[in-house]
This record gives sequence, C-alpha cells and structure tokens, in this order.
Amino acid sequence: MSPAAISLLVLGCVVVLFVWNRLPVEVVAIGSAIVLYFTGVITLPETLAGFGDPTIVLIAALFVVSEGLEATGVTTWVGQILLKGAGDNSRRLVILTMALAATLTAVINLNGAVAALLPMVVVIAVRKGIAPSKLLMPLAFAGSAGSLLLLTGSPVNVIISESAEAAGVGAFGFAEFAVIGIPLIIGTITLVTFLGDRLLPNRVSDLLPPDLSAHASTLARQYALEHITHLRLTPQSPLVGTDRGTWDLRGYDGINIVTVLDTATDSPVSDGRHRTTDRLTVVGDCDVATRFADAHDLIVDAVFGDSDVVERLIDRGNGVAEVMISPRSRLIGEPVRPGRVVDGRIVILAVHRQGADRGAETTVLRVGDVLLLEGPWDELDRGITRDGFLVVNDPDLVKRQAVPLGNRSARAIAVLAVMILALATGIVPPVMAALLAAGAMIVLRVLTIEQAYRRIAWTTVLLVAGMIPLSTAIRTSGAGEQVAELIVSAVGGAGPTVFLAALFTLTVVFGQLISNTATALVVIPIAVSAAAQLDISARPVLMCVCIAAAASFLTPVATPANMMVMNPAGYRFGDYWKLGLPMIGLFFVVAVGVVPLIWKF
Repeated sequence: MSPAAISLLVLGCVVVLFVWNRLPVEVVAIGSAIVLYFTGVITLPETLAGFGDPTIVLIAALFVVSEGLEATGVTTWVGQILLKGAGDNSRRLVILTMALAATLTAVINLNGAVAALLPMVVVIAVRKGIAPSKLLMPLAFAGSAGSLLLLTGSPVNVIISESAEAAGVGAFGFAEFAVIGIPLIIGTITLVTFLGDRLLPNRVSDLLPPDLSAHASTLARQYALEHITHLRLTPQSPLVGTDRGTWDLRGYDGINIVTVLDTATDSPVSDGRHRTTDRLTVVGDCDVATRFADAHDLIVDAVFGDSDVVERLIDRGNGVAEVMISPRSRLIGEPVRPGRVVDGRIVILAVHRQGADRGAETTVLRVGDVLLLEGPWDELDRGITRDGFLVVNDPDLVKRQAVPLGNRSARAIAVLAVMILALATGIVPPVMAALLAAGAMIVLRVLTIEQAYRRIAWTTVLLVAGMIPLSTAIRTSGAGEQVAELIVSAVGGAGPTVFLAALFTLTVVFGQLISNTATALVVIPIAVSAAAQLDISARPVLMCVCIAAAASFLTPVATPANMMVMNPAGYRFGDYWKLGLPMIGLFFVVAVGVVPLIWKF
C-alpha cells in the first residue's frame, strides 16, 4: 500500500473514531501519528514534531493569559459593565452578550471566553427572568464569529497563518482577520436578533450554576454578621494580659468576638495574651458592643452596618469560605471557637452544628460541623485543601463572580495590552509575544504556576500536537494532492469560486464531526495542493478554510464551547441545527462571496 493510501486510510479511521467518541480525542490523534511512524509514512522527528511546533507553544501560552484575566476578575468586570447597560430590555441583553462574547473571544480564544462568561450570563438570565437557553447558544455562536477578529481568537487562526507563510504567500497579520470577522459578528447578531425567538428553545436546565454575586450578603445574614464593631484595647483595659479567646460575655447577650487583630503585625491572633495593640472585631448588637467597650476600657474604633459588612467580608484581598468537617479532616477533635486562627491568617468566624450557631462557646469539632472561615484568598485555597475540608462553595468561583477587578487585575490588563501591542506591530513573533505574556502573568504573581498548569487545556494541546504529523503525512505522501485532484477535476472547470464553495462544504462537514482544529489540520494540505493545481493564490483558499472551520454550529460536539452551554441551557442534540443552518449560510456567503474580493485569486 502506498504512503498516500495509508495516510488517507489513517485519516478515515481518525474521523470514524472521533465521531464514535469512545476514545479520548488526544489518544486518537497521537495514536494516528504512531501508526504513521510504524508504517513508514513519516520519520521519528516528524512524528514528534508537533510537540515542538510553535503553534503548540502559542496555544498553551494564550490559555495562561486568559486565566490571568479570568482569575483577577477582569472578564467579570467587563461583563458586568456591558450587561448592566442592557437594563430590562431582553433584546438589548442578547445583543450585548453576543458583542461581549465576540470581543472577549478575539483576545483570549473561544473556550476561554465562553468559560469565563457562562456563569455570569446564566445568573443574569435567571435574575431577569429569561430562559438561559435564549442566551447561551447565541453566546457560543457569537464567540465563534469573534474568533475571526484577531490572530489570538482561535488556534485555527494561528495554524492558518503559519500555513500561509509555509505556502509562500505570507502569514496573515494580527488584525487582518477582522476584515471578515466584523461582518460575521454583525451578521450573527442580526440573525439571532430576528430569528432567535423562533429558532431557540425555551428551556431551563436543572444544572444551573449558583448565583454567588450576592454571596457576602447571604453569609452575613446566615451567620448574623450584619453589624460589626471594632474595639481597640487601652493600657487601662482589664483585658490586657489575659488570655486571648477567653472572654467573659455573660450579661452581653447578642454579641460575639470573632477576630483579634494584632495591629503591630496586622495579623489575626488567637494564642498568647492580650496586648494594647490588639483590636477586637465584635459581631452583633452595636449598643451591646458599646456597653462591653465601656465596661472594659476599650475604644470604639469603627461601627459597620449591613452594606459596609458585605463590602468588607469579600473584597480584593480577603474572602470567606463555608466549609464542612470531613471524615478525614485533621481538625476532628480540636476545640475551637470564633476567633481561633487555624492556619496562617485564616480565622474561624462562626461554628454551626446541625444548623445551630454554637455562639461564643468552645466546640470540639466533629464530622459534619460547618465553619465559616475568613482569610486572604490564596491562603483560603491552600488551607482548605490541606486541612481536608468539604467546601460548600469554591472560593475561587466566589471570587470570580463577586470580586470584579480583584488583586493584580491592573497587572493582568497591562500584560494583555503589551501582548496585543506586540502582536499588532509584529515586533516579535506571535509565539514569543504570547510566551512572554504568559511568563509575565506568573512573574508578576497574577497567577501561580499551579494555576497556569491547570488552565492549559491539555486536550487541545495534545490534539493539535498529535494531528500535526497526520497533516504532514497528507502533505508529504501525496495524499493531499490526490484529494485535491479529485476536487479540482470535479469542480475546477467551473472556476475558483465554485472550488471555494466545495472546499467550504467539505470543511464544514468535517467540522461538525471532529474539532475545528483537527479539521483545519486535515483540510489545509488538501487546500494548498488544490490551489497550486488551479494556479491560484493560497491566501483566499486558506481564509475560506479558516471561516469554514469556525462554522461549527450544527452539533454540540462541534466545539467545546457548544458543549459547555448544552447542560446549563438544557439544550438537546437536535436544537443546534435550527439556528446553526442560517449561521452556516452567513459564513458561506462571507467565505465564498466576500473573501475573493479582499484576497485576490
């Protein structure tokens, strides 16, 4: 069997396995490269070339940059501003949601944008009484259109640009995609605005994410933290020299001391003896707290009402976490009370057992007890993991929803701006701009190295790395030329426009069954070979492939973004094609009708 026949056979098996969906896509992709090596179609360096390809590094780096924007609340802040402008107008809300998704996708890629906006959009839909199914498919589809605005919008854009350079027609510029991206976004918003009500289902899923935007208010009410008084010790106070955490609150019903802060070190403390630098945080009746202060020669530093408490409970630097003692927690059997410092700067604000507040009394912890912890966000994450707690609401999720523009958000925005400037000017290669930006996110402590690793979608990275050898085999074995000859012989005589239509159709069909990235890697060598046989420029041909690869609208498995919105919106498999067909029609018009007007044959 010839190398070309083997390459096409492997391609057919890969498509079947992708559609079968019983094996991980990365296993199928890497497995195809291994088969091509053992059949002698490609060499060992070619088999492993995908893992060292600049495209892989660029994709991974962009995932890290997008995590920096999400983790610092930048995406939440932008979303809140735009969606607040919608008011009570549901149509305006849909339009703004799609515009935001398209813009954000252009910067941080489709999957990152949809993942960042999904919880917020669902919460806003629920608050405004709109079925999430009316917003989430438009969110994903607008993101697909927005992926064609900038080079950073999709891994496919990067692959197409690199392929254009390899074909000798020059790489596409950072913002060159916007020439067709802008019409696609406008067309997408127009289609959804006029057809969405009729073509989108009206469903509410049982799997909606929680609304944590008002989480601080909820906890303040549940744990009776609506009123807080800060009391400072004086040299004359009888509490000076007494043990911290052994206060006598008899006769002062309605208050509790939840934190002792050593103002000299600005750290919470619970061991040792009281000093004049201590400041007590008292929750409960402010009048009773004032009476306690008068009786113990304490100075009332500040009094906070409900709204002030909410702002202080969850802010940029500090947060709260509601946790349950698990069967294997190291704190089982530990005597604790509000104000106890359990780990570093993490303080217990309240203890509940079987739904009842234990108040100021000492509680020997047992399985099922619920604690309200306060501390710096980073320490909360580490402490919860280390101490074996069961978390009611993930602090990271709370932070992303409730704290727009959190700590180090200015650094994240600055890094993004510099990266976009570098990409736009071409002062450094795209992969270096993205790699430097990802490194800056870590060096500037916007992200930890662990967060960066977790954010990278390794499925996408391994899929692309595994498919690059197959793309190489199709190109070098002559398989691409053979398929191109079939297409050219079938439609070539009708002119390059008909050829673009056939290529668009082929790419779209593949794109509904396998990932758009894998589709592009398969179709690109075929497209380049066909362009050479027709003696036309590869630029309009590759841009047509790029647009067609983004037109993944007919099935939920076409893109990860389509899958992300499926369960929260309650979509079914057959819901996508109804709006998807008009969308593909729009993309067809742009790919076949507009592209040749911009990039000449």
